[in-house]
Amino acid sequence: MATTGVGDLEIGPLRAAPGTSARGWLPVVELADGTPVRLPVVLVHGGRPGKTLYLQAVSDGDELNGLAVVRKILRQVCPAELAGAIVAVPVLNLPAFYARQAFSPIDGQKMNRCFPGSATGTASERIAHAVFQAAVAKADLCLDLHQGGVKPMIDEVRVRVARDHPLHGACLELARVFGLGYILDQEGPPGQLARAAPDRGIPTIDPELGGCHGWDRASIDKGVRGVMNVLRQYGFLAGPPEIPERQWVVDGFEPVRAPVGGVIEFAVQLYDRVERDQPLATLTDLFGETREVLRAPRAGIVWLRSLYPAVSSGEMVLSLGIEPRLL
Repeated sequence: MATTGVGDLEIGPLRAAPGTSARGWLPVVELADGTPVRLPVVLVHGGRPGKTLYLQAVSDGDELNGLAVVRKILRQVCPAELAGAIVAVPVLNLPAFYARQAFSPIDGQKMNRCFPGSATGTASERIAHAVFQAAVAKADLCLDLHQGGVKPMIDEVRVRVARDHPLHGACLELARVFGLGYILDQEGPPGQLARAAPDRGIPTIDPELGGCHGWDRASIDKGVRGVMNVLRQYGFLAGPPEIPERQWVVDGFEPVRAPVGGVIEFAVQLYDRVERDQPLATLTDLFGETREVLRAPRAGIVWLRSLYPAVSSGEMVLSLGIEPRLL
């Protein structure tokens, strides 16, 4: 990748000289009435040469913890102390952000299935293309901040390239450095940034910062620490990272579904390690009488739980991270 800290850093219409920062807007698409959609972009250009980190949030419009992380990082990092550069997009999917929903209200697409995008495609594909060409392609590392929507979920990092991918090891190391303590190592669906960017030689991960309505302070704090870990470990900033010595890696998920409708009474919490046949929850009727006891179909880690206490038959009650191993 190009070395930063020598000449000006240019991303679309934005320019930042070494030792300075800049913020502005990257035009991407137009609405039906011709109103332009412009993405917020911030450049932090260090005074010393180094790598470039691309940092984005709110690919899904209801996943807001990443926005808080980006804002905090931009407040903490001073260009004079930085080697290299940070290119940050606090909100990638502005149409979905306005609508407070995951998918774009313009074309109904999920942004994180559209990378590397298309200059002649749908609105979401054009946004992905504009950002990928202007910013992602110039980076050495990418962090795509997500969360589990509004469903309660653990704080974890996802490696989305296959294990035989040339950059799998680099992506897994980036996930380890981010340091949330829990990693999903599973190839993701086509169109994810964490698959498209590694295909261009750029290690990329999806930190998943919990799941909630609005902002969750604990998940945000973990996300800030994770980004700072990356900045320190990869030479952007001085100082040691705070990386857990023990981190769990899982290869996939096992959903546990309700065989009957009812109200859930959980016997386990997020992050709990469970064994096969261990009771996970009890489904009760509206009078509080037991209808069914749900047991673990296999050993794993409680990764995600239902947001609401009432579920219909066939609805997922929780999800287990399977085949847990220490990294």
